[in-house]
Amino acid sequence: MAQYAETSMGAVFQNRVIQYGDKTLVLFKNSQGVWEEISWNQLNVMVRDLGMFLINRGVQPGDKVALFSPNRYEWWVADLAIISVGAVNVPIYATNSSEESRYIIDNSDAKKCFVGTKDHMKKIIQAKEKLPNLGEIILFDDLEKPIDGVVTLKEAFAEGKAATNKDDFDKRLRPINMEDVATIIYTSGTTGNPKGVMLTHKNFVSNVNQLNAVDPEFLSGDHTFLSFLPLAHSLERTVGYYTAIFLGHKVAFAESTEKLLANLGEIRPTFMVSVPRIYEKVHSGITAKVAGAPPVKKALFNWAMGVARENLPYICNNKERTGWFAFKYNLADKIIFSKLKTALGMDRLQGAMSGGGPLSVSDAEFFLGMGIRVLEGFGLTETTPVTNGNKPKLIKPGTVGPALIDTEIKIGEDGEILIKGPQVMKGYYKNEEATKEAFTDDGFFRTGDIGEIDKDGYMKITGRIKDLIVTSGGKNISPQNIENTLVTSPFIEQVAIIGDNRKYLSALIVPSFATLESWAKDKGISFSVRSDLIKNPEVIKLFEHEIEENMKDYARVEQIRKFTLLEKEWSQDTGELTPTMKVKRKVINQKYASVIESLYPPE
Repeated sequence: MAQYAETSMGAVFQNRVIQYGDKTLVLFKNSQGVWEEISWNQLNVMVRDLGMFLINRGVQPGDKVALFSPNRYEWWVADLAIISVGAVNVPIYATNSSEESRYIIDNSDAKKCFVGTKDHMKKIIQAKEKLPNLGEIILFDDLEKPIDGVVTLKEAFAEGKAATNKDDFDKRLRPINMEDVATIIYTSGTTGNPKGVMLTHKNFVSNVNQLNAVDPEFLSGDHTFLSFLPLAHSLERTVGYYTAIFLGHKVAFAESTEKLLANLGEIRPTFMVSVPRIYEKVHSGITAKVAGAPPVKKALFNWAMGVARENLPYICNNKERTGWFAFKYNLADKIIFSKLKTALGMDRLQGAMSGGGPLSVSDAEFFLGMGIRVLEGFGLTETTPVTNGNKPKLIKPGTVGPALIDTEIKIGEDGEILIKGPQVMKGYYKNEEATKEAFTDDGFFRTGDIGEIDKDGYMKITGRIKDLIVTSGGKNISPQNIENTLVTSPFIEQVAIIGDNRKYLSALIVPSFATLESWAKDKGISFSVRSDLIKNPEVIKLFEHEIEENMKDYARVEQIRKFTLLEKEWSQDTGELTPTMKVKRKVINQKYASVIESLYPPE
């Protein structure tokens, strides 16, 4: 029998430590560029030492502790220490500014702050004079010389190890109530300040159990996950971290998203949690490479992609391939798919979860056709996050799957998706008004997303209420649907549809430059810089054709009348994307205001 009642992820972790002991839990790349392993027992020693440090430094149950760091195993250690002693983890995105961090620490009443690097430490020190209630800063990295008010993780471990009251750790962990708040995650507010989402121990424990119940066999056995999405976001926290711990799986920490492809090749994970942008980039990168390949290679690849399309009914419905098709598929796999998967580090990948935004059908089908089960799901920070997920034995690209067990979903009168379940948040911290607005009178959480449910209970997201474009003619249009269709073009990398309060729709398009440059070379179009290339009449004509082809099934009012090609890709660093790679429409509208105005000349 389990030695700890599994009422918190801290207790779940302790039970798995007893079960797995010296088996490897995490892998990380050390400063010499070598992958190092840490066992369950070794990580537990760190968690307990750090927990004792927090207790000895006066952290009480219910106290808030901020955590400002990129993904690394120390993030886990800090999180498990915080929640195991009954405190509340307040994660901050590693990319946040000093002022954004100050707001979160201040609003959450955090008493201490863990920081990953010296840069993060500097940002908090800069904000500290405006944070009278903030105590120590605990730095994961080492310091050359001591800094007042800063404790290194090594020093914290040593202090915790020397504590004589070791029983206090379990005395704090065992009585944790499932209804107690485990974390406050601040949503990146598109308007106004971000709101602190209070998630309880029950929310997390319920959600990992719900995820496992989708198909317990699918995630059983030995798995290696690759962690690269921000741990400050609930998708990576629940699916890539807590679920891995719950199931006893191994997790490798990618060095960064820039080194993701290299790390994929080194780790060759069996399971992955990602946002659509990563699948898009891999797909478009391969398409671009093929565009520049010799004719024979190109023809072979195109033939294999035809076979991959034929494979969709088999993989999506978990049907065995037989006869002539099985022979054809095995041949395509031998000469194309297996080589491609090996080159990508995806040759062992049994499943991949996609969430945090809509995944285009063409991206999903590209991987599915090659035999990689990409399962799209749905959820929000406020729902811990998963509410829906495709089943490995019945995958429907373009949908987010049926509701998880114990989750009730209904569609409101205006098409809004409404949710009730054990994974739904407690509320927004210190914001009763926003909490009240977030729920219907009968207790359903308002997602703000618009959707529909098919006969099998699979849900399709058709838009987001606040993103709806209302044309000057009064028509309601969901930009997401159009954008998802347009990015299926191999020439379109990113797109934002404009048209709110306008007479017609227009589009800002970031081309897939690798594919476009290869095409231009084939056509003998010369250019020295990208700005020349995107002004070329032949290129403009190409994009007109791509838009026309992809928009065939849309109504007249949804057609794009004008567009502009942009020379720089949108990113988190330049401000147009959120940490989970979603487009910030407000930023796009502000940044490209003059470009947008030029698409609507006065009549």
